[in-house]
Amino acid sequence: MKQILLFSFLLISKILLAQNGAGIEQSKAAQQKLNEEFSNPETTILKPKDFKNFKGLEFYPISEKYIVEAEFVRTPGEKPFLMQTTTSRKPEYVKYGEAHFDINGQKLKLNLYKSIEPYDEPGYEDYLFLPFTDFTSGDGSYGGGRFIDLKIPEGETIVIDFNTAYNPYCAYNHRYSCPIPPAENDLEVRIEAGVKDFKKH
Repeated sequence: MKQILLFSFLLISKILLAQNGAGIEQSKAAQQKLNEEFSNPETTILKPKDFKNFKGLEFYPISEKYIVEAEFVRTPGEKPFLMQTTTSRKPEYVKYGEAHFDINGQKLKLNLYKSIEPYDEPGYEDYLFLPFTDFTSGDGSYGGGRFIDLKIPEGETIVIDFNTAYNPYCAYNHRYSCPIPPAENDLEVRIEAGVKDFKKH
């Protein structure tokens, strides 16, 4: 079961990692793939009672406004740290860079992190982890924040598609251990994009 869930997560990530030249079609494909994984009894992480009544995840309307090209600032020399999670588990990450962008004229910044522990799956050496909270957290989206998967860009810009923002597994099932977005990644703006909070039965 653990291998199936890991495979499921990697399949979803491969779509979400296609962020260069991201557009509406990529956003739709990512959301559709996520729903397919949740709807499949072999890969779903939902509890049996929730899966029985599952008709699809709820998303905010896809909007180009939330596909932003950010200035990417690398931050070499950062010290690794233990990221807090919803359990006693503390995975080790390092801050890899910063994304500077604006939405509705408001200048924003998010830190991007890289796992110290290498991934078993080839091709994830350049994977970056973007956890964040915003003013929708607990008011439309999951209170514990959401995640976006990215790849290290070659240049000095990076595309962030908030339409692909997804919930951590513990939003659906308490038996999972999920990273808690660091306080510095709390956006003081409503990001009405990506997956909404999950209504459990």
